[in-house]
Amino acid sequence: MSEIASFKMFDSHPDSAVPKESPLAWSFSHSGVPERSKESGILMQERAYLGHLTLRGGAIALDKALRKVLNLSLPAQPLSLVSDQSGDYSAQWMSPDEWLLIVPQGKEFEVEQKLREALGKEHYAIVNVSGGQTLISLEGDNVRELLMKSVTYDVHPNSFPAGKGVATVFAKASVILRRPDERRWELVVRRSFADYTWRWLLDAGAEYGIAVSH
Repeated sequence: MSEIASFKMFDSHPDSAVPKESPLAWSFSHSGVPERSKESGILMQERAYLGHLTLRGGAIALDKALRKVLNLSLPAQPLSLVSDQSGDYSAQWMSPDEWLLIVPQGKEFEVEQKLREALGKEHYAIVNVSGGQTLISLEGDNVRELLMKSVTYDVHPNSFPAGKGVATVFAKASVILRRPDERRWELVVRRSFADYTWRWLLDAGAEYGIAVSH
């Protein structure tokens, strides 16, 4: 536990002998993990244990702090998404004063500490929501076809170019749909919807030979 001013922060990935399980651990053993083949038109992967931080506050102050800590600019345009060169760190516009920052596994505690130090007495909020959601990555020639029958948002390239992210409805669940680059789409899913979303993807993607990458 760390304390800065009146804030108390807890490391969500402390050293422990207790093994961690992703939100999809049950799904892997009960819903299946189809292997990749030459016919696979979609490759799906859970990127578990990433750090998810919700940032709220003034854009100017948060952008300055984010540049100082991660050398990453805060996306100013609505529905925009930015990543660093490695792709390990990303920030997504969620509302006029809210952004989702995703960092590598185990880095969220350190990043939160440094951001709070950089922000000082600015009016802001940082909430670690890592334990409440997971990220599913989709790649392949048929991803857009799968999304067309799964989400309510228009995923045509003219409407959804790379570098865009939206909160939308996926089947009967709410998700954050992101397109970090031309080849990859991502779903940020709440933990309680993870198994439902996974099973929907396996079923809806069966005609395209969906496969799972571990």
